[in-house]
Amino acid sequence: MAGKKYTPLDRVLGRLDTLDPVNLANLVQRLAKERTLFEQIFKTLQEGVLVISTDGVVEYANDAAHRLIGMSGSGLAGQTLWRLIPGLRPTLLDDSASAGTFVTREFELSYPEPRTVRLYMVPIPGDDVAGERRFAVILGDVTRDKLSTEQRIEDEKTSSILLLAAGVAHELGNPLNSLTIHLQLIERKLKKLGGTAEAKALSESVAVCREEVGRLDGIITHFLEAIRPSPPDLAETNLTDVLAEVLKFQKREFEDRGIAVEAETPASLPTVMADRNQLKQVFFNLTKNAMEAMQPGGRLKIKSRADDDSVYLLFGDSGSGIRHEDLVKLFQPYYTTKPGGHGLGLMIVKRIMRMHGGQVGIESREAMGTIITLQFPRKDRRIRMLVGG
Repeated sequence: MAGKKYTPLDRVLGRLDTLDPVNLANLVQRLAKERTLFEQIFKTLQEGVLVISTDGVVEYANDAAHRLIGMSGSGLAGQTLWRLIPGLRPTLLDDSASAGTFVTREFELSYPEPRTVRLYMVPIPGDDVAGERRFAVILGDVTRDKLSTEQRIEDEKTSSILLLAAGVAHELGNPLNSLTIHLQLIERKLKKLGGTAEAKALSESVAVCREEVGRLDGIITHFLEAIRPSPPDLAETNLTDVLAEVLKFQKREFEDRGIAVEAETPASLPTVMADRNQLKQVFFNLTKNAMEAMQPGGRLKIKSRADDDSVYLLFGDSGSGIRHEDLVKLFQPYYTTKPGGHGLGLMIVKRIMRMHGGQVGIESREAMGTIITLQFPRKDRRIRMLVGG
């Protein structure tokens, strides 16, 4: 064809039938060397590179593609891309029906870590053999680009507040230790005074003080554990089992407050990838908030449901509800509507859920109650489509 440029290799391939065995062997070596060179180049790329058929079967995938999709070794070869990324097939194939069409999509992956991936897909020119076409797919991690300036400022503000809170909590430990030592000394002095009624009464007061100091020390310890921004240790987890442990631990407190608990969470609920201890923090914070929002005779209802992509837990209380103007402020640090509240509980819940690739929703009406919804990505549906291009 006029205007088409041919490389020396193209010219050699054009007269392949005329090559003698020696020149043919040299050509094979040359092709093998070029293939090795291109493979090394693809391995060094930070972007994922895939070659797929019309049916979505992966024929080639470089190392970066395996990392981005969360598969090791050569696990992508022979896999169907549409199964790995549900919902991708119809839109991509419809938009790529004509030669040369460029398609882009964005989607979220929650495994092995939450991130946003941008996908580019284009038919490979001149690759139409017997009606079968192949496509080049480029994957790029755009997680950092997707973080808005406001979210970065919010994260930095939250981190600084948590660091300050941790420092204050640590400093409170020193006077508590001093109080413990002096209370022990007072106890020893009282024992030497004998068993007088006055000494016995003072001993009982000292014992109460020691119990309260121990309680404060426990609160500080749990507080530091709760706000320390440690990454989740993800493992296959049954939400029903974790919730049952938390409710069992809080059973006595619910009974003392005269609050009934109804939990409809079947054991067959789909599993999620989660950190068991961090989930307990989330559930403790939500149930504690619900208890404090209700009077004796109140009712906490916990329900669950699942769809193709997510697992949901809903915590509904019959408390006093939250004013509409206060809803948007609930996840801000140190904002609270409760007397004596520290305003960190829901902020910690939001942070843990975000690190799990999940979301938190809240609905409330004054004098009617509040519903908190936790959304977890399913273990077998770890990808969420975002926008089309």
